[in-house]
Amino acid sequence: MAANSKLVNRTRFSNSLRNDLIAQFEALHKETDIPKSKLLDQAVELLLEKQKSLSKNNRDIL
Repeated sequence: MAANSKLVNRTRFSNSLRNDLIAQFEALHKETDIPKSKLLDQAVELLLEKQKSLSKNNRDIL
């Protein structure tokens, strides 16, 4: 994919991860043959669900 190609359903962003996470992420990508962008989508979705659940639990306690 060219660096300047148009993305319709995705947005480019740049970030950094701990070295140990990068190694594990790369290994998971190679083991599963799932594109890294799809793995990141899944990871962010799980994080958002977790945070939503934690937030709901905190409201229930109050």
